[in-house]
This record gives sequence, C-alpha cells and structure tokens, in this order.
Amino acid sequence: MMLKVVVCIKQVPMVTELPWDASTGSLKRNMAEGMMNPACKHALEAAIQIKSRYGAYITALSMGPAAAEEVLREALAMGADQGILLTDSRMAGADTLITSHALALAIKKECPDFDLILCGCYTSDSETAQVGPQLTEELDVAGAAYAADIQIMEQTVRIQRECDDFLETLEMETPCLITVATRQYMPRYASLSGLQDAFEKGTVKVIHADDIGMEPEISGTKTSPTRIVEVYSPTARKKNIMLKGTALKMVEMLFEQFGDRLSGAMAKDIKTHDHDDEHDEIDNE
Repeated sequence: MMLKVVVCIKQVPMVTELPWDASTGSLKRNMAEGMMNPACKHALEAAIQIKSRYGAYITALSMGPAAAEEVLREALAMGADQGILLTDSRMAGADTLITSHALALAIKKECPDFDLILCGCYTSDSETAQVGPQLTEELDVAGAAYAADIQIMEQTVRIQRECDDFLETLEMETPCLITVATRQYMPRYASLSGLQDAFEKGTVKVIHADDIGMEPEISGTKTSPTRIVEVYSPTARKKNIMLKGTALKMVEMLFEQFGDRLSGAMAKDIKTHDHDDEHDEIDNE
C-alpha cells in the first residue's frame, strides 16, 4: 500500500528587510522575489526520503498568490508528484489561524485519504511555528513537532526529536501530522533536467476559496484574529570603540576604560602591571 503524503510549503520573500504596509501590518511581498521557505524544504526532503524508502505519493500544497506556483514547480523538480496551489484574493493577509483553516479545507477536498502531512517547523518571514499545530487541530489528527527522524511501520509512524536535552521517541497512528526540524533532512538540489520537466510537464492544480468550501464570511484581513500592533526594525544601541597603538598600549587602554566591567564579569579585581620593572611578577591565576 503506497503512502499518501502531503507537504505544506510556503513561498517567502527572498530578503528579510522589506517595506511594510502600515495599514495591514503585512509585508509588501510584491517588492521582492520569492523562494521556498527553507524549513519547508527540509519537510519536502523528509517526504522524498520516505518515498524512496517506503514508497509514497507526494502532494505539495501551498497557499499564496499566483506567483507561488514557482515553488510548487521546484517541489516537483525535487521529487514531489503533484502540486496544488490555493490562491484567492480574499485570503490575502490571512494570519496563521485562517491559513491553517484554509489548508485543512484544501486537504479534506483534494487529499481526503492522506496518511501523513509534513510541514516546516516555522517560516522565515514570521517564525510563529503555529500553522503545523493549528492544522493538526483543524484536521483532528495526532501531531508532533520538530521531528529529527521519521520511520514508517505499517500504520504507525515513529519519530525521534531532541527535547530539553533528551532524545525523545514518539509513536503515532496514521493519519498524522509532523513538523520537521531543520538540523536533519538536508534538502537536495533540483537538477536542471528536473526543473525543465517540472516547468514544462509538471502538474500544478490551481484551486480557489469557493472550490474548497471556504465560508463566504471569511477573508484574510477582515476575519483574522491576529492584529499587528507595531512594526519596527531593530536598531543597534551599542557603539564601536577603536583602540589604536601597540598591543601592550591597547591592553592598557582596555583596562583603563573598562577594567571595572571586566572585573565584575570575571568576579575578581583586575589591575594592570607596571611593565617598566623588569622584575614584574605575573599572576597566572
């Protein structure tokens, strides 16, 4: 029996410093090129290795603008079997709760008999790590986060993960959902021939909110319960101090200016030595 695996992937901006829309508190994503979220690549790699080891049919699912079809094509080039893009203008600006609800509806409509859902553990543009756990609740299936190793045994999935400096082993019955840690399952590169086939022959199905039975009253910006209160860029509050001169002179200047701070950090009194006396004693404590 072939496993049916769904991998949720997201297109994110290629850079982190982007203008914000002050009225919605969201990134102006059309001002930068998109790429597949790095953590989602680890989840996709995990799915590909499961496919190679146990046999599986991989569906890559993404919710986003029309341009997100590109990352689905990349997923096909890496080893996914089909791509599904959920795109609708009324879903723009959706927070994690609305996003997970929409993804759950899409999975129920397009992949109702799934065995395993894999997600990245977080996205580089928000890092909330919420969609995976929320999607587990929406689908009412067992779930686990930050898996470092995944093994399939008939209708049981066994994972290992690091938790509070311990190696934890969990088992779940399928269907279930797992978010994949980024320290393992290093993503492979898509070959040029794979990319060519993915863009020329690969199948990406485009669906909309009405196709999945999304409630008419739900929209991304209006019904998302999350509100961005303030957006700002962090600023450095420290200044650099350049010390010039010989090594000995710079060390003396360092202790003259910051000796009290260094003493506090080291919990001992630090004093400079008089190096004019050739009989100085050096404390090697």
